[in-house]
Amino acid sequence: MSNQDIESVISFYNNADNQARLKTFQSAVLAFFINHPELNKAPFPVIHSVKTRLKDPEHVKDKIIRKLEKDEIIITEDNLFKEVTDLIGIRILHLHQEQFSKIHASILSYINQGDWALVEAPKAYTWDPEYQSLYRNLGIEPEIKETYYTSVHYVVKPNNNNPNPICCEIQVRTLFEEIWGEIDHTINYPHPTESIACKEQIRVLAKLVSTGTRLADSIFRSHREHSENSGKLYNHN
Repeated sequence: MSNQDIESVISFYNNADNQARLKTFQSAVLAFFINHPELNKAPFPVIHSVKTRLKDPEHVKDKIIRKLEKDEIIITEDNLFKEVTDLIGIRILHLHQEQFSKIHASILSYINQGDWALVEAPKAYTWDPEYQSLYRNLGIEPEIKETYYTSVHYVVKPNNNNPNPICCEIQVRTLFEEIWGEIDHTINYPHPTESIACKEQIRVLAKLVSTGTRLADSIFRSHREHSENSGKLYNHN
């Protein structure tokens, strides 16, 4: 695949009509999470915040080259949207892990209603045995990344028969995991750092983040139990 061919694909990606298509689906997925009544119920919504982006053209170009080198897949205008499934990215952040099951159920419900279709099975990236068990119980098979990256990914598309469909990657993670992800992304994307010290420190940070997430889970669990017990005591009196 020549540089001219790659530039042609990038030009296709930047085409005004295609950017409009991408932004339309991006807005639709974003609206689902922002407007979902159960996930945004006051006073303590399940979703803390939402982030979104369209992939930068230079990052698209870099990904096309990496896919070509790694998988021997030639990206063309006819398969760009099908093969590069994270052109649209939406990140859902929540405070503690008990909230994840509600987010997961809401996504699957919307898919089952026929509005979206899954491009592939959801992926849960975690090295923590306790969270591996949590994801397996929800029907998601966990995977371990060398860097200890933690997040759950869904790739969805409009529920139609388009052979080159617009796709959106939805990432769901805690705020603690987001801190780790932002640091890792800065030094490891799109090309991994060659610093051995940085790689080791990133793995240590992942364990600290896991500890923070576990502590947040414990705090909210204790708060709920205290509230329930206080309510029982009040009713008894």
